[in-house]
Amino acid sequence: MDWNFMAEYLPLFEKAALLTLRLGAAGILLSIVVGLVCSMILYYRIPILKTIVRVYVEISRNTPLLIQLFFIYYGLPRIGISTNPEACGIAGLAFLGGSYMCEAFRSGLESVEKIQIESAYSLGMDTWQVMRYVILPQAISTSIPPFVANVVFLLKETSVFSAISLMDLMFTAKDLIGLYYKTPECLFLLVVFYLLILLPVSLIGSAIERKVRYAGFGA
Repeated sequence: MDWNFMAEYLPLFEKAALLTLRLGAAGILLSIVVGLVCSMILYYRIPILKTIVRVYVEISRNTPLLIQLFFIYYGLPRIGISTNPEACGIAGLAFLGGSYMCEAFRSGLESVEKIQIESAYSLGMDTWQVMRYVILPQAISTSIPPFVANVVFLLKETSVFSAISLMDLMFTAKDLIGLYYKTPECLFLLVVFYLLILLPVSLIGSAIERKVRYAGFGA
């Protein structure tokens, strides 16, 4: 291992890690918004929109992120919609993540017993109050594990951003390997930086899961 090489190019990996985090965070935030909207449409079975959402979920979950990025980056300009690599990466991550978040939130919403909802209505609550005080607290608790898993999954999926010339961690590692043939050193730094990004997310997610878990789900 050439430690001098790693020390010399460490700032380059730090810059790439910040780019990866920035794009990943933006894409995940957008995917949460998309997932919430889509899950509400499916939960309330809104005509026409529920069909559109189901088609979107199937297309998104059954096509690779790389293909989606190529479609956005190279395909949309054909019809006059141009974009830059960063916007393309965020949009692709939001498109893919939105479907996974939708399913996570929908499963949480549907896990609430119908009798609880009916009891809330019988007590005089309106739809907003039922959603706020009865459905959401339980749905959030149920949705936390798949939500955290989706966040980790989406952060790992940023590794394909290199295909659209984004200087993320993977692009940086491959570029340096091609220039200097320092494969072990570059891969070591790549693994270390992905661990620095993903491990805290996983640990924080596990801590949150333990905090919000209610009695029916164990200690």
